[in-house]
Amino acid sequence: MASNAPTNLPSADMPRQNMPRLSLHVPEPKFRPGDAVDFADVDVPPAGSARRPDTAEAASQFTDLAYTLVRVLDEQNQAVGPWNPQLSPDKMRRMLRHMATVRAFDERMFRAQRQGKTSFYMKSLGEEAVAVAGAHALDNDDMCFPSYRQQGLLIARGCPMVDMMNQIYSNKGDKLQGKQLPIMYSEKRFGFFSISGNLTTQYPQAVGWAMASASKGDTKIAATWCGEGSTAEGDFHSALTFATVYRAPVIFNVVNNQWAISSFSGFAGAEATTFAARAVGYGIAGLRVDGNDALAVYAATAWAAERARTNAGPTLIEHFTYRTEGHSTSDDPTQYRSAGEPTAWPLGDPITRLKDHLIALGEWDDERQAAMDREVAEEVKAAQKEAEKNGILGHGLHQPLDSLFDGVFEDMPWHLKEQRQQMIDEEEASGRPWARK
Repeated sequence: MASNAPTNLPSADMPRQNMPRLSLHVPEPKFRPGDAVDFADVDVPPAGSARRPDTAEAASQFTDLAYTLVRVLDEQNQAVGPWNPQLSPDKMRRMLRHMATVRAFDERMFRAQRQGKTSFYMKSLGEEAVAVAGAHALDNDDMCFPSYRQQGLLIARGCPMVDMMNQIYSNKGDKLQGKQLPIMYSEKRFGFFSISGNLTTQYPQAVGWAMASASKGDTKIAATWCGEGSTAEGDFHSALTFATVYRAPVIFNVVNNQWAISSFSGFAGAEATTFAARAVGYGIAGLRVDGNDALAVYAATAWAAERARTNAGPTLIEHFTYRTEGHSTSDDPTQYRSAGEPTAWPLGDPITRLKDHLIALGEWDDERQAAMDREVAEEVKAAQKEAEKNGILGHGLHQPLDSLFDGVFEDMPWHLKEQRQQMIDEEEASGRPWARK
């Protein structure tokens, strides 16, 4: 039988003439330690140039908004364009104060870690607008599923700083009984789901919560946050699939701060496209936002919340920002990036930008800013003194030993009851009955 196989294909032993050898592209950051920094290639469109669609617009129409930047504050510190949320000066002053409080809180807890009072801390320096402005745009009973740099959600929602510090110190006042790594808060009172160190697990959890809310005919929506690096996790993609299929009332926030621990955003795909463009393939509305513009963050979040609450579907928001300091107190960014990057970042500082806008409106001044900074610094200092009365790292065991059995099951099973009693009996027999509550 005659063969129908093509005869013009090269055989295995024939060299492919005039063809380059295959190679892999390995992403490489533009600046390494010691390099001069130039962010001239970062495209920053004029404030007010991005269109603001109707919240019911089909997701297929959002491609342009996934590749630009939603910006409100211009170079003259004015709020311009269709995304201007028209906030009152009082509202903006509250947002400014909350951002200043987050920064003061971060600085004091960072120093506490360096003093050996706790084992670990993560600052959000330069990213305060992402959480604070987002919190102000959501309703207080909307459920937040954060990553580990959204402490601004708790502060904006009124969580006592003493409670947050107790958790950081894992002391006897810690409501989580020392069972969580410092800064991995859990606050049901303030709609703040437990933080997990396993990246992006909160994404499908947020979708599930949103689907449950919709199934019950409720009005509450969910919002979740992750870093750009963890968009490479499978949980991210599973969550987007479920959200688009069921039109879950959820807001996906991707905080693109350019660095995931010590690897830059290129390893998550930033060289090929934007993170907001992830939404396009899933049939989800995607917005790319200036993450250092508190008014733009507020406007985008409020828009996405209305879209979710009116059953128009989920939204993915990429917050384009910069991680000013290290990933955590365990990280030294000078080992992998240029020291000039933070000051060269073209989108500025979120606190300074909102402050300057209020000054331009005649609603604020440098003297009041300085006074506010002193006030919040004293508030944070007082909270720290109160929290440290409950103990710090190195002061011994803060929780009764048998509390390690608590909070595992709603109803403790028989085998854990037996183990708990066995431990108590052994401690009493040893003459050291400190395990009992």
